[in-house]
Amino acid sequence: MIYQSLQELVYNASHIAILQADNPDGDSLGSALALEAILSEMGKRVSMVCAVDIAPHFRYLNGWDRVRKDIPTDVDCAIIVDSSTETLFEYYEKNGQLNWIKSKPIIVIDHHTETKGISYADVNIIEQAVATSEVIYRIARQLNWPLPVDACEMMAMSIMSDSLGLTTDSTSPESFRIMGDLVEMGVSIAKLDQARRELMRKERELLPYKGQLLERVQYDTSGRVASIVIPWNEIEKYSPLYNPSMLVIDDMRMVVGVDVAVAYKVYKDGKITAKIRCNFGKPIGSDLANHFGGGGHPYASGFKLMDGKKKIDEVIAEVNKKAIELLESIE
Repeated sequence: MIYQSLQELVYNASHIAILQADNPDGDSLGSALALEAILSEMGKRVSMVCAVDIAPHFRYLNGWDRVRKDIPTDVDCAIIVDSSTETLFEYYEKNGQLNWIKSKPIIVIDHHTETKGISYADVNIIEQAVATSEVIYRIARQLNWPLPVDACEMMAMSIMSDSLGLTTDSTSPESFRIMGDLVEMGVSIAKLDQARRELMRKERELLPYKGQLLERVQYDTSGRVASIVIPWNEIEKYSPLYNPSMLVIDDMRMVVGVDVAVAYKVYKDGKITAKIRCNFGKPIGSDLANHFGGGGHPYASGFKLMDGKKKIDEVIAEVNKKAIELLESIE
């Protein structure tokens, strides 16, 4: 029934905006690109929208440069992908564009089942899946939507991104079946992975910077939580080349004894963001992020503090304490 409500809204729309939240990742971008290809094949005009720049390390996804920052004023319907948390649209909330888009039919397609959906959406489709593209694939099959090869490639990349190559706990037998279907429809996993690896090549100046970051990693008293702080001057200098957090967070997570790695960014206006990664068997990421108003997956999540009221040392202490509480609660 809910799929039919989605079908009706899409059928009646000529111009559809596909919105990503303020923290786009491989799944949100891949899902947006997949929907763009599907809806375009159905004769719809599609605009992909995100309030922030797409990170350089996601630019191996063909079509990333079609994502625009401003929501078009002539859309008939909006589809929000890979997010069902209202706080993740802060930029559009501030500039008033979100109030405008609320006057249009809104559809949410997401796989973060710990959320209840977006209150102002007409249709919330939030289903258990390893990635949002897995939900999009189900919808397309159920509603007999076209599945062109470029859409299949983007769905495959988004599933591989959020499942860490089909290795996370949330990867299901259905995930493997869908990937098999996508390969049968013409997707070359080897070709896509080669494109990803090519873009993962880094500028020379990033290697010594990565060494500096690793030297600054700190640990809580138990040694189970590793933290790195990236100040504004480094964000400004290195972000155009690569996300500084992603340079080291997996190395931090792989230290013996560490269960949780957290990379903090401190911005010029006092805003603090945190990227959280947890090791296998320690699925506290979403609960830890939720405690600070964020969200995400059990093993990959994040949050942001906008008011600037807390100093970074206070935030780290609070995160470490909550992380240990959560770890002890599952042991």
